[in-house]
Amino acid sequence: MQARVKWVEDVLFLGESGSGHGVVIDGPPEHGGRNLGVRPMELLLLGVGSCSAFDVVHILKKSRQPVADCEVKVTAERSETVPKVFTRIHLHFVVSGRGLDEAAVQRAVRLSAEKYCSASIMLGKAAQIGHSYEIAACGD
Repeated sequence: MQARVKWVEDVLFLGESGSGHGVVIDGPPEHGGRNLGVRPMELLLLGVGSCSAFDVVHILKKSRQPVADCEVKVTAERSETVPKVFTRIHLHFVVSGRGLDEAAVQRAVRLSAEKYCSASIMLGKAAQIGHSYEIAACGD
């Protein structure tokens, strides 16, 4: 895998993934940014959330579960001193689908956390990572 990050000005950067997709990265005004893009540490949370959601949806579909929606709410705590690394990260999955089996959802979240999500497993070597889930009502 490869990525490229190009400095534009102040603390504004353009990121380009190896697959050719771009993202604007910027800092807050108090650090010289203009708030035009996502923060670098937010990108890590988006990465772990999307990696885990990818796994959960994939596992549920493979198990022939009627998954209609999956949202991951990622919360994190950081060290108060520099480097302000993540010390705790929690991923809360809100999964919906008419007739979802709770055991299948629980299994999908567990498999993602313990076996498949590279981002979560990697970050878990530096921070405490927790996972929870709920099954939400599915609209008609």
